[in-house]
Amino acid sequence: MTEPSEGRTGARPPAPVRVAGVLVAVQGTLGVAFAVYLLIRAGSARLGLGAVLGEAAMYVVLGGAVLFVASGLLRGRFWARTPAVVTQLLLLPVVYSLFVSGQVLWGVLAGVAVVATLVLMLGARARAWAMDLDEARRGR
Repeated sequence: MTEPSEGRTGARPPAPVRVAGVLVAVQGTLGVAFAVYLLIRAGSARLGLGAVLGEAAMYVVLGGAVLFVASGLLRGRFWARTPAVVTQLLLLPVVYSLFVSGQVLWGVLAGVAVVATLVLMLGARARAWAMDLDEARRGR
């Protein structure tokens, strides 16, 4: 018989979900790191201090939320798959804007990370895990 909490956690997610969790964690960490960068540069900003602090706070909140989703993926929480996929879809226009603004290297790096995460999260093993059809987890 399974424990009550085991049905919601998925015990240990499959490898594609764990790798996607790491990629999502990197994205969240970069968001928080950018907020720190904004705070360090706040004194030299052309905008008012309030605007810079507000933008930094936004990146802390967004980066923190993405890190929370990443921790859910790494801990095998089924709910974390959907926000991880939505985050990647929201990052696709960012990748596009990097390309059209001439920052091709950053666009390629971000694009590879976003597409890889989407492929991992939408693959057959991740779908079976998210629908709780993972035979290995259920011990069949």
